[in-house]
Order: sequence, then structure tokens, then C-alpha cells
Amino acid sequence: MTQPTPTLARSSGVLLHPTSLPGPYGIGELGLYARNFVDWLADAGQKYWQVMPLGPTGYGDSPYQAFSAFAGNPYLIDLATLQGEGLLHETDFAATPAFSATKVDFGLQYIWRNQMLERAYISFVGGSAEQLAPEFEAFKTEEASWLDDYALFTALKAAHGGLPWNAWQPPVRDRQPEALEQARSDLNVSIERTKFIQFLFFRQWNAVRAYARERGIEVIGDIPIFVAMDSSDAWAGRDQFYFDDQGQPTVVAGVPPDYFSETGQLWGNPLYDWKAMQADGFAWWIERFKGSMKLFDLIRIDHFRGFAAYWEIPFPAETAMHGRWVPALGHEMFQAVRDALGVLPIIAEDLGVITPDVEKLRDDFGFPGMAVLQFAFGGGDFAVNDFLPHNLRENQVVYTGTHDNDTTRGWWGNAEEQEKHNFRVYTSSDPTEASFVPQMMRLAFESRAALAVVPLQDIFNLGSEDRMNLPGTTGDHNWTWRYRAGDLRPDLAADLRALTAETGRLNQSS
Repeated sequence: MTQPTPTLARSSGVLLHPTSLPGPYGIGELGLYARNFVDWLADAGQKYWQVMPLGPTGYGDSPYQAFSAFAGNPYLIDLATLQGEGLLHETDFAATPAFSATKVDFGLQYIWRNQMLERAYISFVGGSAEQLAPEFEAFKTEEASWLDDYALFTALKAAHGGLPWNAWQPPVRDRQPEALEQARSDLNVSIERTKFIQFLFFRQWNAVRAYARERGIEVIGDIPIFVAMDSSDAWAGRDQFYFDDQGQPTVVAGVPPDYFSETGQLWGNPLYDWKAMQADGFAWWIERFKGSMKLFDLIRIDHFRGFAAYWEIPFPAETAMHGRWVPALGHEMFQAVRDALGVLPIIAEDLGVITPDVEKLRDDFGFPGMAVLQFAFGGGDFAVNDFLPHNLRENQVVYTGTHDNDTTRGWWGNAEEQEKHNFRVYTSSDPTEASFVPQMMRLAFESRAALAVVPLQDIFNLGSEDRMNLPGTTGDHNWTWRYRAGDLRPDLAADLRALTAETGRLNQSS
């Protein structure tokens, strides 16, 4: 039986992670340039700004491997705003590094930005911006259900030299009450600092959200299905995952061999004990969705198929090849969350190996699925491809590509000749490298899918060197892309607005 779900109006949006925003301090921030991007979206007639997960990143810098499913990324805190509030001063910026304008150096951010946020906290404790004190106390009370564990987790992690929680001293690793109480006392300053930094993040994010709402722009957020192994969620909720007595996982997450990798993808995330979660009414999931619904208007669930069945890989393993599919309790979970929170504003990332049980779970709750046009032209008998524009459903979100794809221009340059031939036959055209991306954007916007989303790189018509992520790889090329302020040109907004209007997707409130 189909469940109530928001009806997507015919609309469009742009995918851009906030780290990719311009600015002087080496990474995108939630300040002036975020508002400038919102203004540009409104000028371009767009309805949605889609972001990736906003959590604090660790090793590998992936937003899909955060230290918390609830916390915000301190790197995104706008330092100019803190200076305006009196938490930072001009002298604090004296040793600002020479940051790249086009690439994020996460290692440098880790050192320099944390020092800046430390100074802001010391300033606050010393009496600066005292008008924030009541708001800070209210934030700590309201978010205590996750904030207390997260702040203690970060303090203990620092006290253990950055080691993952399952390498800590056993009393705190195993959350013995006396040990935790002693840690709260010993590490109180570090704990309060983390809480204050989280307060700053959420305060700034909520301000950007409010500004976007004033301009008629809504935000699509992102929930990774799994949490990181080294996260406060795994440490504090150990009984809801498959861990042994030493805190080591017995099985981990990934996906089998697919389009992206011949050996599959070994993500390494801990896997949920769905029976244990069901026993407490899926309370953790209810809190997770509740938190995300406070931050976003729509929520994309990454790897939705894992709620029907997930790829279980024995730990340890070198690749994801030798796993098995295991049924999950997604239907029961979504029902419990819907009963607790009401209508769920969810987009299901249903790409990859999709089986009837995944489609049933998606359709039983009325969640719109996804389609990627870069996947539409493969194979010999390509006319039956579900991602071709004429095969798309109305209750669907169509993308030219996602953060895990090459840019559309890069894809065309690297596409197999059969794919190029199929595209030419389908469109009765022979595009140049420069004209291909606008043509793909038009195919997406002209489709019957209710929502069309385009990565900003495609609007800029950029090549492979500007892709956001190459799945299954690590290194300083992933997650680092940024645009320059001058790239966000008015003529691009005008062109996008014209396309949006011509295809019946114009945001009338912008």
C-alpha cells in the first residue's frame, strides 16, 4: 500500500557541496559566498540546492564517512561571521596560509581551521559575544541526545592520539559508566569546546537555510545509509551493530562488482543488527531522520537498496567480491519512522543492482527514485534502457551525473564508441565536445521526471579534471573541487533560467 509522501512539483536544481564554494580560507564556508550561490540559484529560476552529507569528515575526507551522523562539519564554519561577532580578531588571521582557490587541502584545514576555532572558543569563554551564551545553552539542551556522546567521543579520540574508538583503553572503549564519568570530568574543556563549535555550525547553517527560504530555494540533503566505523554512532550504539567483544566488526558493508569497480567496493562500514534495532522501535533511525528533517527540505538516501537487502562482507577482507546479500528490515523501519514523524520527504538513490524487493520498498512508500543520463546509452539494445528520457517516470529525479560520476563533458570524452553512437541515434544529432553538455541538460529538463538536478560542473561545462569523486579510490583528488567566485556568471544564470522556463520547471517564487 502506497504511503503518503510529498508530491514533487515539476522543478529543477543544482548539486553543489558547500566545501566547493569559493572564499579566502581554502574551503567553502556558510557565509557570504553561500548566500551569493543562493542568489544565483534564484536568478537562474531554480528550486533546489542539493548538498552532500554535512557531517565532520575524517580519514579520506569523504562526506560519506563522517565521525557522526548528527554533527556538522567544523570546516564549513564561516570565519568572517565569527570575526563580525567578536569571536575572532584581525590579529588571529595574521598567519593565514596561502590557500588554493580551486582545491581544498584538508590536511591544512585540519591544522589551521581547528586553531582558529580554538581561538574563537577561548574568546567566548573570556566573555566575547556574550549575547550567544543563552542560545548556546539552549542548543546543548535541545541536541543533548547526540551532542553529549559526540563531544565525549571527540575528546576521548584526541586524548588517545586520534586512534579509532576500538583501539582506546577498554574501560572507555566499552563505555563503562565509571570510566565515562571520569572522562567527562577530566576532558570537560575539550567537551565544551566541541559543543560550542557544533553550536556555531548549526547556527550558521540555519541562517543560510533561512536565507534560502526567503529566496524560494529549498535544500536537498543526503543521508548515507551506513555510519563510519570510527564514529560516535558506532561507539555509543555498539549494541545495534555486529561487533565482537573487542569492538571489532564481524561483518562490514560494501557493494559487489558493478559499473564502478570490477572487485566491488569495500566500504568497511559496520552493519546494522536490524533485529536489535527493531527491538527498541527503531529509535536511532527515528532520531536520525528527525535531525535531518530539521536541516533539509528533501533528503536523498544514499544506497537505498541496502534497506531491502545489503551486501555483507566477512571481516577482514581485501575486496568486496566474497560477500552475500542479506535481507534488511527497511519496510518496518520506514513504517516506524513515518508513524513517529509523519510524511517522509525522501528521495531514494535506487541506482545499481536493483531487484523487485527494492522497487517494492520504494513504491510502497511512494518515494521518488533516481535516474542518471550518463547511464542511459550503454549496451546494444539501448532502447530498453530505463534511464533514457522517454522511459523515465514522473515520480523520479533525473541527473545528468552525480558526485560519483565523471563530469558530463568528461564522460562524453571517455565514452565508448557504442555509447556515442547510441546517443547520436537517439537524438539524431552529432554534438561537439562543447555542445554535448547543454544537450544532455536539455534532455534531463525536457524529460517527464518531476525534478531535474545538474551538478554545477556541468553548468560550467567542465572536464574530467573537475569531477568531485572517483569511487573506490583515495587521494587528494577526491572531494577537493572548488569554483572561483567569478565562475558563477550572470549569463549562465540567464541561460539556465531560460532552459528552466522552456521546460516548465521555473521556480515561480524566485
